[in-house]
Amino acid sequence: HLPGMRTPTAMIVGLVLCPCGLLLTLTGTLTPNWRQVSFIPDQPADLILEQGIWDMCRERQSSHERRCGQADELGYFEQVPVRVAQGLMPTSLVLTLLGLVVAALGVRCWRKEPRHLLAGVAGLVLLLSGLLSLVPACWYTHELWALPALARSTLVVGYSLVLNYLGSCLEILGGLALTLSFHHCCKER
Repeated sequence: HLPGMRTPTAMIVGLVLCPCGLLLTLTGTLTPNWRQVSFIPDQPADLILEQGIWDMCRERQSSHERRCGQADELGYFEQVPVRVAQGLMPTSLVLTLLGLVVAALGVRCWRKEPRHLLAGVAGLVLLLSGLLSLVPACWYTHELWALPALARSTLVVGYSLVLNYLGSCLEILGGLALTLSFHHCCKER
């Protein structure tokens, strides 16, 4: 081994993708736009109802007047995919933070040699956190049109759901990149 050996590329990839994934899933979890409901009967044509996993907002497109904390008259928040997302998304975020701390300790750019085993374990944790946020996003998408909404209104995927997909995929890819560190552990044995 050369003195002052550089940090392996796979570790750098993992340490770049996972924080980006965390930012996207955090934003997707907190913003109330997993689903947009428009063209609601007996409502103004430019009214859009944005539904998240914690809040519901009404916005008039013409005036950009926006009001959140809307009453859940149809039992949207009681639906299983929404409840599952309320449990799994925060769990995923906490796991991602934990994984990033372990990854930082494993990669340790200020040391001559990274701790490959620790970086590999961090990769597994980050891979799991990515899967934990991907599951509710997929389930919600699958049930999007079955979740309660007024008849004849138009339902579309909201940007929060898209951010969750992107964030989950970045965490999974970053986690996989960090798990490549196990290869180095096996070589040393």
